[in-house]
Order: sequence, then structure tokens, then C-alpha cells
Amino acid sequence: MQTTSASEILRSLIKGCDPRSGELLPAECVIHRAEVLRALLAGADALKQTAARTQRRAKLPGNVGNTWTSEEESRLAAAFKGGESSAALAQNHGRTLRAVESRLEKLGLITAEERITREGFMAG
Repeated sequence: MQTTSASEILRSLIKGCDPRSGELLPAECVIHRAEVLRALLAGADALKQTAARTQRRAKLPGNVGNTWTSEEESRLAAAFKGGESSAALAQNHGRTLRAVESRLEKLGLITAEERITREGFMAG
């Protein structure tokens, strides 16, 4: 079942309607119980959060979460020593700026104080 159709079904049930016909469900139907409605709302919220997370992840660079290879580290170090900016390195390696700076720090090429990113936030 696709997230969209699941969300539509949940929205219909939350409104007290039959998802297929759109007709109101009988007053004695279990769907009108407070605990069932709360569970449906929680399910709808979970689907919404999952969809938002998927959209955010789709915007991340391709190598996010992949292990750095020694070859990639060598290319990173050489490009950095050649004057390439951290932002350009992130773009070229398919990594986040934070990941590139973390790797440069681990390689001893920059210090923590030289990083633009710290603890997930941009230094300001």
C-alpha cells in the first residue's frame, strides 16, 4: 500500500467516513471511540513524519552514510591541500560539509576550531 493511499484512508476514517464510499459510518461503529480515533491520528502523524523524513533524505548527497575509503581520503586530502574549499569538497565527494570537515579534522588537516560546522549547526 502506498503512503498516499494509506494517508487518504486514515483521513477518511478520522472523519468517520467509509474510505471506499465516503458515506458516514454508523454512530455505533468502533471508529467513533476516542481511543480508536487517537490511534488513527497517531498513525496519520507517523505516516506524515515518514514522508517528511523521506523527502529530507532525498535531498542529502549520495554518499551520506557510506564509509570513507582510503582512496577517497587520499583524494580529499590532496584536493584540500591544493586549495579546494570544504564546500567544494563536499559537493565533489557527495558528502555533507559536516562530514568533510569531520574527515579533514580526523586526518589532521584542520582543527576543531577551524571547522565551520560544529555539533550539527553552522558556527555563527
